[in-house]
Amino acid sequence: MNGSRTPGSADVDRLAALLDGRRSLVLTGAGVSTDSGIPDYRGPDRLVVPTPMTIQQLRSSPEAVQRYWARAHLGWSRMGHAEPNATHHALVQWQRDDRLVGLITQNVDGLHERAGHRDVVDLHGRVDRVVCMDCGDRTPREAVQARHDRLNPGWSAQTVVHGPDGDVQLDDTSDFVVAPCLVCGGRLRPDVVFFGDSVPKPLVEHCFELVARADVLLVLGSSLQVMSGLRFVRRAAALGTPVVIVNRGNIRGDHLADLKLDAGCAETLGALAVPFA
Repeated sequence: MNGSRTPGSADVDRLAALLDGRRSLVLTGAGVSTDSGIPDYRGPDRLVVPTPMTIQQLRSSPEAVQRYWARAHLGWSRMGHAEPNATHHALVQWQRDDRLVGLITQNVDGLHERAGHRDVVDLHGRVDRVVCMDCGDRTPREAVQARHDRLNPGWSAQTVVHGPDGDVQLDDTSDFVVAPCLVCGGRLRPDVVFFGDSVPKPLVEHCFELVARADVLLVLGSSLQVMSGLRFVRRAAALGTPVVIVNRGNIRGDHLADLKLDAGCAETLGALAVPFA
């Protein structure tokens, strides 16, 4: 892979031909949000980031909860204020033009919805929602952020290196005071699917239904390294539905694609504007 962001004209023509007259199911990954300033885990420009927290660690260790929230509190300064980019806005227009059967995102940043997209399937949850691990109560992230600001004055003034999903590089978190659930006093976590956790089965079945309805599956900005997204590519291929993958860097399951482009998502969708005009 050469890491280029702009697709060649021949690739754009092939992509336009595959999409022409068909309704697509779009599956997006972290490469869609990098243009909004949110780093990804596996892209060619990725930074060295902290080892992701697992759900097992979070459930079993108060220290892990403290470490998570200390880092996430600082990371929210970027994640919580990121703005939708050209890819998000292009997909909103595709939905308005009735070119889509649906949109599934592996991202937890909520940027598709903020751009105006309707009925987004948040496969891995949303980081702007917080859930209690003990009673299940849900709270907006901004409210928890404000409580952590009050409990930890001056904490947000630290300079850190940001990682994916609102994480940061930070070693010493022992002084961070974690806000408990206001309902039961229990442990809070963002309403996302952590590493080692599973996507709810009803949500997976809904995604398979969308795959079955699609004329083409378009993967944008995902390396498909995790099964939660790869399984939809495998299902589409098994059904004989054309699969297109646009991503910078290595891709798992790329042998299943009818067309793969090593290019930026915004650049690729922008190049399609003329063929689709």
